[in-house]
Amino acid sequence: MDTVQAEASTTCHVVAMPYPGRGHVNPMMNLCKFLSSKKPDILITFVITEEWHGFIGSETRPTNVKFATLPNVIPSEIGRSKDFVGFVGSVSTKMEAPFEQLLDGLDDPPVSVIIADTFLDWVTGVGNRRKIPVATLWTQAATVFSIFYHSDLLLKNYQFPENLSSEKGDERIDYIPGVSSTRLSDFPSMFFQNGWQIFPRTMECISWVSKAQYLLISSVYELEAQVMEALKPNFPFPVYTLGPIVPCFRLSDTDCTDNNSGPDYIEWLNCQPKGSVLYVAMGSFLSVSSAHMDEIVAGLKDSGVRFMLVARDSEKTIKQGSGDRGLVVPWCDQLRALCHPSVGGFLTHCGWNSTQEGVFAGVPMLTFPVFWEQGTNGKIISEDWQIGWRMKRHPGDQTLMGREEIAALVKRFMDPESSEVKEMRKRASELKHICDAAISKGGSSYSNLESFIRDVLQAHDVRKSGLDSIPIIAE
Repeated sequence: MDTVQAEASTTCHVVAMPYPGRGHVNPMMNLCKFLSSKKPDILITFVITEEWHGFIGSETRPTNVKFATLPNVIPSEIGRSKDFVGFVGSVSTKMEAPFEQLLDGLDDPPVSVIIADTFLDWVTGVGNRRKIPVATLWTQAATVFSIFYHSDLLLKNYQFPENLSSEKGDERIDYIPGVSSTRLSDFPSMFFQNGWQIFPRTMECISWVSKAQYLLISSVYELEAQVMEALKPNFPFPVYTLGPIVPCFRLSDTDCTDNNSGPDYIEWLNCQPKGSVLYVAMGSFLSVSSAHMDEIVAGLKDSGVRFMLVARDSEKTIKQGSGDRGLVVPWCDQLRALCHPSVGGFLTHCGWNSTQEGVFAGVPMLTFPVFWEQGTNGKIISEDWQIGWRMKRHPGDQTLMGREEIAALVKRFMDPESSEVKEMRKRASELKHICDAAISKGGSSYSNLESFIRDVLQAHDVRKSGLDSIPIIAE
């Protein structure tokens, strides 16, 4: 990628502060690698908890990306999944003080900008007090941001029930700016049931976005253009789409061909017919229940379709029931696998990072959302983009199809002779080309990243000259 030229005489220093969860750490690191590729002389301090340093501290990264650590807020990832509400509360109350202490020592060179996850709203307050510009990074779909940002419209016009019946779930909302007509059951889960416990915290984070100096969104403008055009007028500062923020920089020209060697799963994929494999991965956090996974595996086996399934904790158990046409692995480079020519479909929990990787790879998706905003992502996939089918009997229904239904659905979904499947694969290929164009020179995400870097460098020069670079915003 071309580098952005700058006239700054001292090093520009970026502090990156991700939310301590995999769906947030990964896109933040990917963004930092994009920044590094554009401006190799930039200094990036990547701030993570001690636990996360243990997870990713040894991974390959640019030499100008340095780690700094904060104390853990909850002892382990298991603790997060068992007490998610408690984890959210701890992140909002226990990280600010050690982060400020860390900033006190990051003055050589002085910090030019802080890029912080939107759900770390307190970072914006820290930046404003210190007159350091803050870019808030939204790691979910622009559609989901618009839903949260306009939640007052929802609450004013509709009383959300604690539990959705099938009839209620089919009701549609069509007045969220930029958002197409959406079933109630496809709204983020925090609008229902126990989600209300973290709803106030989420709204507080959204309210702080307007006090930052930039809004960065992990999406492709062309894929959510209507939403983006409705959002931009709400903010007095730049709103940049930079997606897909996926690790595409890891892919060489030969990684997406069928003649390259590599890990065992790549060797296995190399031996499968083009477009014949269904890739199955259901996320690393708050994933499907063991009962649901049993039905999925049985349905996959009975379908007769080739599949590759990622099962981190139950690999050995699932292998026993996977049959001769299935490969079960504890981990893989997901984007590399999805981009392999033998993969023709993706059964996904609809996490936004996985959704972006599926679109980038040009692969149709079977959607099985589990939590948070995944139902909205599934709706975007199946209705807005029309590159996927729903796997649940009814939107918002937690009752999974039985293994016989799963087998029949998977068989139809992977049928290369079906006119419906051909059209879906064609559409997925078109979206892939949109992603490729967005990150190529002159594309929307490419240009937005260059503009953001120029903005930061200009603010850096202003601060170096001793002038205030950002307005004082009352907290």
